[in-house]
Amino acid sequence: MKIGIVCYPTFGGSGVVATELGLELSKRGHEVHFITYNQPVRLELLSNNVHYHEVNVPEYPLFHYQPYELALSSKLVDMVKLHKIDILHVHYAIPHAYAAYMAKKMLQEEGIYVPIVTTLHGTDITLVGSHPFYKPAVTFSINKSDAVTAVSQSLKDDTLRLFDIKNDIHVVPNFIDLDKYNHDFTDCQREMMANDSERIVTHISNLRPVKRAQDVIDVFNNIQKEMPAKLMLVGEGPERERLEYRCQELGILDKVIFFGKSNEIDKILCFSDLFLLPSKTESFGLAALEAMSFGVPVISSNTGGIPEVNAHGISGFLSNVGDVKDMTKNALHILSDKKRLQTFKDNARKESLKFDLHAIVPQYETIYEDTLAKCLVL
Repeated sequence: MKIGIVCYPTFGGSGVVATELGLELSKRGHEVHFITYNQPVRLELLSNNVHYHEVNVPEYPLFHYQPYELALSSKLVDMVKLHKIDILHVHYAIPHAYAAYMAKKMLQEEGIYVPIVTTLHGTDITLVGSHPFYKPAVTFSINKSDAVTAVSQSLKDDTLRLFDIKNDIHVVPNFIDLDKYNHDFTDCQREMMANDSERIVTHISNLRPVKRAQDVIDVFNNIQKEMPAKLMLVGEGPERERLEYRCQELGILDKVIFFGKSNEIDKILCFSDLFLLPSKTESFGLAALEAMSFGVPVISSNTGGIPEVNAHGISGFLSNVGDVKDMTKNALHILSDKKRLQTFKDNARKESLKFDLHAIVPQYETIYEDTLAKCLVL
């Protein structure tokens, strides 16, 4: 198949998943065309089966905001015609599914039919899409897609609750390329970050308020009162300065390492003992899954799709949003016993195997094939 993929080319979960999906599809013999305004951050290698097409948005004094959807629709029309793309897979309902539908209608005028598969990732539904201003456009885009997927059952339920959806929604979870990670580092160098007696706790996010990184600081503060520990905070965002002040206020700044953005997530997780994800909402919890793939147990909130990833009492524990006391208790339960910690580490790795991309990507291939077959009948 010739597959066009439209996504945000950023470090965010949806962009990463879309890029990894496209790369794996190319390895499985499909021709993949990424169509977006920048080369996706994980798209390191272009090949005969992987192509990138940049969407340029001309600047006109007439427009206060440049019309990206219009430029994207036009680019999709051109790329479908030029490369004979069979199917479009767009990540996010708006603006991508909306733009793809306009491209589809323009192509139909020329006797070309290209179906659209839309994957919902969360923000397009729970934050942006539910705003009254966007709600009609999101509903329209989902219902006009030829196939729709959501990355968790929780997100599917939210979509059906918030919008008047006539389309079926298939749950296809996010995934991780377990083959890509070499977990047997010879230079793990844990001693550079902590002493042998210290437990290492980690949090990775964009440090937005929805991630509740303040709770990370408070849980860690409680942990370090009971045992020697270090906290590794990875990511940049609007909360960072406030978090640093909070650490200073608590007198634990010397026990917290602020990495900012890092391309060495694998090495950081290599020597982590526990991962904290106390988010207010997560459509899936990709950061938790990535930690689990390195054998790092997870203490998380029980919101959104996280319980579909973090198995309570097995790969870690779930607590109500904001329940720092319960998160602390569960964290200490895991960290206080070396044998118990190893059991949770082993379980976390085993649970992550359920989300290996080799098990998930074929589900997308089936959806593509079924969608194309259905469109041929029409």
